[in-house]
Amino acid sequence: MSLTLCLSSFLPLSLFLSISHFRRVTHTKMAESTSTDNVEEAFSNFYTEVKEIEKRDACLTSKEQIDRLTRPGSTYFNLNPFDVLQIDPDMPMPEVKKKYRQMSILVHPDKNQQDKERAQISFEAVNRAYKTLENEEGYKRCREIIDEAISRVEEMTKQKRKQLKKEGKPIVDDDINKHKHAVYVQTCKLFADLERLRQEKEAKEMHERKRKAEEEILDAEKRKVEAEWQKNYEESRKERVNSWRNWKAGGKKAKGLFRPPKHKAEQR
Repeated sequence: MSLTLCLSSFLPLSLFLSISHFRRVTHTKMAESTSTDNVEEAFSNFYTEVKEIEKRDACLTSKEQIDRLTRPGSTYFNLNPFDVLQIDPDMPMPEVKKKYRQMSILVHPDKNQQDKERAQISFEAVNRAYKTLENEEGYKRCREIIDEAISRVEEMTKQKRKQLKKEGKPIVDDDINKHKHAVYVQTCKLFADLERLRQEKEAKEMHERKRKAEEEILDAEKRKVEAEWQKNYEESRKERVNSWRNWKAGGKKAKGLFRPPKHKAEQR
C-alpha cells in the first residue's frame, strides 16, 4: 500500500478518488480475510488499469482538451480547478505549475487558429483554475470542498448499507466506478452551490452600490435645487424689502406721471 502513497500525488482527481476508494475496500476485506496476497494482486491489476487511463488522458490532443473544456455544461464543470487541470488535490505546487504550463500551451489560441474562439474559452478556464490553486486560501477552500464531497458520499453509503441491513437485504461491496462518479457529482454540486452563493452575494452588493449611487445623485440634485433657490431668494431680498417699505410708508406719487381722471356719476 505504500506504493499507492508514493504515486497518488501524480494522479488526476478522478483516479485519486478511485484509488482512495479501492484502499478503503481492500482494508475492509483484509480485516475479514487473513490472506493479503490476493489483495496485493488485485491492487496491482487495478493500478495497471489506472495507469492506462492516466496515460490515455495525458495524451489528449489540443482539440480534445478544447472539446473537454468547452463541452455542454462546461461552465458548471470548470468550477473545479483540479478537474480543469486534471490533477490530484495533493499534487505539489511545482507540479501543478508544470501541468498548468503544459495545458495552457496546448489550448493557447495562437496554437489553435482554426478554433480560436473555443481555444480562448479553454485558455481562460485553465488560467482561472491555476490562479485559484496558486492562492493559498483558494487552494485550501477547494481542497475542503473535495474532502466534504468524499465525506458526504461515505455518509450516504453508510446510511444506505444500514437501511439494507435493516430491511434484511443483501449488502454488496461498493462499486468503485459508482463511488467515483458519486464523489464527482457531489463535488460538482458543492462547487456549483458556492458559485451560486458568490453570484447572489455579488448581485446583492451591486444592487446596494447602485442604490447608494442613486441616492447620492438624488441628494446632489436636491442640494443643487436648494442652493439655486437660496441664491435667487437672496438676490430678490433687497427688492422685496424696498417694495414693502414703500407700501408701508404710503409712498408719495412722483409728479409728472400720468393720472387717470376721476370717475363722475351721471346726473339726469
